[in-house]
Amino acid sequence: MKFIKQLIPWHRLDRMLLLCLAGLMAFGVLFVYSATYNNETYTGAHWLRMPHYKQIIFYGLGIGAAFVLCLRDYQQTARWANVFYWLSLIMLAAVLIPGIGSVRFGARRWFDLGVTQFQPSELAKVAVVLALAQFLSRPLKELKEPKVLLKALALAGVPFVLIFLEPDLGSALTLLPPALVMLYVAGAPRSFLRKLVGGCVIFVSLVLAYVFFMPKDWQPIQFPDYQKRRLMVYFNVDYASQYAGVGASQAEIRQARALQRQDSYNVVQAMISVGSGGLTGKGWKQGIQNAHGYLPRGVAHNDFIFSVIAEESGFAGSTLVILLYGGIIVAGIRTASQCRDRLGRLIAIGVVTLLFSHVFVNIGMNIRMVPVTGLPLPLLSSGGSSVVCSLMALGLLQNVRLYQRTI
Repeated sequence: MKFIKQLIPWHRLDRMLLLCLAGLMAFGVLFVYSATYNNETYTGAHWLRMPHYKQIIFYGLGIGAAFVLCLRDYQQTARWANVFYWLSLIMLAAVLIPGIGSVRFGARRWFDLGVTQFQPSELAKVAVVLALAQFLSRPLKELKEPKVLLKALALAGVPFVLIFLEPDLGSALTLLPPALVMLYVAGAPRSFLRKLVGGCVIFVSLVLAYVFFMPKDWQPIQFPDYQKRRLMVYFNVDYASQYAGVGASQAEIRQARALQRQDSYNVVQAMISVGSGGLTGKGWKQGIQNAHGYLPRGVAHNDFIFSVIAEESGFAGSTLVILLYGGIIVAGIRTASQCRDRLGRLIAIGVVTLLFSHVFVNIGMNIRMVPVTGLPLPLLSSGGSSVVCSLMALGLLQNVRLYQRTI
């Protein structure tokens, strides 16, 4: 124990970050259990298969990984950024190979490890933040050179394309905000950033046009039909216009509308869950939407965990969750603002932006602000890859706090 105390400057720990982290993990265990205790899939299952027990195990693994990342200062850790980055690219490429990557819901995103599934895109997000921070911490004058800026874009662009090909558009798009914010903080020319933001807007518009208007026979990259339907639900596109076609019979139109109601079901039930919680909620394990299966049990403990929290703990509990995330974000921004060196500042701001993007998108899809993307709510949604990699990212943030040279 004394040896460990000598390794890490414990007196510099960010206690607010740790307190918020502990609060979120407590919420995670409680509400993953609440979302699954009535699920017949886990009735009589071995305890290692129970999602709330697995969540505790993944918390332990993530905390262990974060602890290891804090044993050496971020300057030394950044020397391994390229190794970490290339390892993540190899895994992203390998998961696309039939027979290696596991296919679920029409996408090839996971390695099947038997006891659990590993999603390399989650690890790639952390790798991109670290690699970009290391690359952009060069002298400011070098960031005005076009070739340097293009290399920075390639660092985020290559994993973006590989994740996009899985296909996992939601995870791919979450690489954009950290890359843009880190370029801005690093001091990239404003004109370049304006063009980059404009390019991103054009790209998203082209993707939407590709999905909605390009004939399927002309599409070299075939999106799973469920992803197209998620976008149609969000934009309230009439399924009859897409699936029934001109001159369709009344039976075909009714069939298309029935499919639209089916695809809208999860989002509608999530909004009912959020809205029915009131001020203080219906009580832990007392949510009607969850307990009676109106909120589908297959997604209640992962994609829509916020809806379970909102129904059972109400506005008060939902606000507390948002405040806990806000505390981590504030702690990260404070760490970044106090850093004297560019590397630490970029790592901190990259982690904060990555966390904020995930929280915004996940909560947004629970209240229909954004399309359903399948992005987990960091530390709360059930899922090993997301939990472990989120804690690794926060370990990097804590590392900067521990070893930074302050102003």
